[in-house]
Amino acid sequence: MVHQIVTLVGSLRKESFSLKIANALARLAPATLRLEVITPAGISFFNQDLEANPPADWLTFREKLQASNGVLFVTPEYNRSIPGVLKNAIDVGSRPYGKSSFNGKPVGIVSNSPGPLGGVSAAKHLQNILPGICGPILQQPEIYLNGVGDAFDEKGELLKESLKTVLQQYINAFAAHIEKHNK
Repeated sequence: MVHQIVTLVGSLRKESFSLKIANALARLAPATLRLEVITPAGISFFNQDLEANPPADWLTFREKLQASNGVLFVTPEYNRSIPGVLKNAIDVGSRPYGKSSFNGKPVGIVSNSPGPLGGVSAAKHLQNILPGICGPILQQPEIYLNGVGDAFDEKGELLKESLKTVLQQYINAFAAHIEKHNK
């Protein structure tokens, strides 16, 4: 069985490292996973007043999540947290209250930074936000990718072998996590 995975990138930037990492993970994924890489672009701001008649972009996003077998977050760190567009997507996907589209979906978290800390604060914030609205979060291996600024060529292809090794180990562990929780 091929498991459909929504891979939610926490950045809107066309050349973002998170997008490049998500695409690299999609290429490295075993045959049991199909990663659909998306960004929060086009998801309008969450406003509970709109729940009675949700915008079409909310419904499309929620349906994509509901049809998936899991969610993989790939995010940069902005000001020691996750980007606002990612938090907004989580708010849209987790509502209405008690009907989270993430509910029961196994989750993985990949944070990154061109700096030395690898987005660890962003990953920890996701670990605080997600329980209660999603399924089990992959605990090991944790992955905080630092120094990603020189990891890709001008076409977005992964050049850094050490990063490729880490991504391969992670996506294999994530595939096992998905398999375990989709029986």
